Amino acid sequence: MKSYRKELWFHVPTRRAFLNITPKVRECLGESGIREGLVLCNAMHITASVFINDDEPGLHQDYEDWLERLAPHEPVSRYRHNVGEDNADAHLKRQVMGREVVVAVTEGKLDLGPWEQIFYGEFDGRRKKRVLVKIIGE
Repeated sequence: MKSYRKELWFHVPTRRAFLNITPKVRECLGESGIREGLVLCNAMHITASVFINDDEPGLHQDYEDWLERLAPHEPVSRYRHNVGEDNADAHLKRQVMGREVVVAVTEGKLDLGPWEQIFYGEFDGRRKKRVLVKIIGE
């Protein structure tokens, strides 16, 4: 069995964003040479997420609106975590959206459904953060 590891780095200039990282993950898969196995992608920061869904702007705006209703950024005084920080809402949003995804690799390709794409969700941007891509298989 082979193993491959790479860190993808992102610097989102805004507080929140959803980035389609499927092409970067496909590139990693090609570099790995693995034809059958599993890909793990996980956010290595507690205010970011990796998830799978459709790459459709309306859905992304629905996520933004829904997450803001669940855990509004302001007023920041509502959160006990916000001592010297203002990102408590980002921790909660990450919890809802998830930390990681695992995707099967079949015949050297990501085995995704017809509309599925892999996303990096940023909830407290404006600094450099990373996603781990770990691929195992043969």
